[in-house]
Amino acid sequence: MAKKSKTVITRWRNKYRLVVLNDETFEEKISLKLSRLNVFLVLTIASILLIGSTILLVAFTPLREYIPGYASTELRRKAVELTLKADSLETQLNYNNQYLTNIRNIINGNPIDPVDLTSNDSSVTTGNLNPNISEADSSLRNVVEEEERFNISNTGDQNLAGFSFMAPVKGVLTSSFDKGQAHYGIDITAKKNTPIKSCLAGTVIFSDWTTETGYVMLIQHSRELISVYKHCSALLKKSGDYVQTGQAVAIIGNSGETSTGPHLHFELWHQGNPVNPENYISF
Repeated sequence: MAKKSKTVITRWRNKYRLVVLNDETFEEKISLKLSRLNVFLVLTIASILLIGSTILLVAFTPLREYIPGYASTELRRKAVELTLKADSLETQLNYNNQYLTNIRNIINGNPIDPVDLTSNDSSVTTGNLNPNISEADSSLRNVVEEEERFNISNTGDQNLAGFSFMAPVKGVLTSSFDKGQAHYGIDITAKKNTPIKSCLAGTVIFSDWTTETGYVMLIQHSRELISVYKHCSALLKKSGDYVQTGQAVAIIGNSGETSTGPHLHFELWHQGNPVNPENYISF
């Protein structure tokens, strides 16, 4: 057995000569002394180098993009961009759906989904307030509050600062804003056929008849502010019309099942939340 194994090893080490001759002159051009073991080692090393080089080319060069199954860098970048855009579109779609739902609720006089507006001012807390207020101090505060009643910067909503509101009608205030009773606006009585004016410039987003509140108009203003005019007898503008501040948009009336007499039900909504018009407008 040992002799046979030795014979195999000897055979692998046997020397051979590879000669390349000129076919016409039989001149020797190349002469190599080879053995089976040398040829095997050379082929093995060459194969390892070839495989290693291929792996390096595929891993660290753009050539991998031409190999089936590998995604290009540009393709991956576009895929990431599309994913981010899809996420943004989904967020915007949800926002638009909530916006439309709230518009329908405003028209029908129903409660709306609240919008979480977190205040950034945390410097003042109830613990820092002094509960002992003198009578003179209290009187002075009442005077200042009455003088600053219609000052936008002191209404508690800094996002509405800078608006110059106009009263939609001049008349008698018969019902005030009461969020607790789901009365999200004010009621104003005026003479028959009194024109209702837009409190601010904006675009009409709804102008039509509803069963409960009659002829209704909604106007979209800047900074997510919406004004609402209900129980009109006639509408002078249609959806999509742009109106200026003080421009007549409707006629005061007594339309709708919930109306009890000729009046205007007027509402202001900011960022999906009802606000008291009396804080901003003198009627």
